[in-house]
Amino acid sequence: MKVRQAVGRIRWYVRELTGESAYDHYVAHTRACDPTTEPLTRRAFERARMDAREADPREGFRCC
Repeated sequence: MKVRQAVGRIRWYVRELTGESAYDHYVAHTRACDPTTEPLTRRAFERARMDAREADPREGFRCC
């Protein structure tokens, strides 16, 4: 049982570190703030996130 808990915690940490859980956080926040609002699809969310990241001058130059 302790191995399963450790693996679960490592998985949670890696997902938080890599940003993979950002969509899950977005959906939870959207539903908590306004349950009638339909959240973006994962694809639309990732596209908007990437557009915002590329538009931010603090992110530095990106060639690809």
